Amino acid sequence: QVQLVESGGGLVQAGGSLRLSCAVSGSIFSINVLGWYRQAPGKQRELVTTISSGETITYADSVKGRFTISRDNAKDISLQMSSLKPEDTAVYYCSAGKDYRMRYWGKGTLVTVSS
Repeated sequence: QVQLVESGGGLVQAGGSLRLSCAVSGSIFSINVLGWYRQAPGKQRELVTTISSGETITYADSVKGRFTISRDNAKDISLQMSSLKPEDTAVYYCSAGKDYRMRYWGKGTLVTVSS
């Protein structure tokens, strides 16, 4: 089992920045991909970004150039979000899996961007 705990959500004005963190623990040997997903009100959960153990990084087109995923240490990851827009408002979830089959999910942290 892998446990994921997100932190850092909150309320920010459009154009502002926010940093999310994900603390990873448990059987980390069983995973090789970490990532962030989000779910806006009334919408399906969508991919934001992933990072593999080989440091391959993917971003959704909607966040390219504004969001950056990084590793804090051997286990934990962060998501630096800049130039935030009201449409970035969502619950952000940290996720982990093997070969891009995401199996583990955190409880999520709410990001609200006001216009």
